Amino acid sequence: MNPKPLILDEPTRGIDIGTKSEIYKLIDTLAGKGMAILFISSEMPEVLGVCDRVLTVAGGRITNELDGEELTEENIMHAIAL
Repeated sequence: MNPKPLILDEPTRGIDIGTKSEIYKLIDTLAGKGMAILFISSEMPEVLGVCDRVLTVAGGRITNELDGEELTEENIMHAIAL
């Protein structure tokens, strides 16, 4: 398969650290080739380590967008709490 967007929902849940690292490398490679990746994770360190931009969603709508220097755990938690 050669999808244009790729949706990954908790792709590293329940796997070992070595396999997680390989998944992160694959995600980076695909993103580097221009693929849009929607990465869903409940683990904040993973989100901060993998994502270039974070969108928070509530009630089926995007409620906030963070990127660059705004992309911190504190800012994400604040956006979620709104």
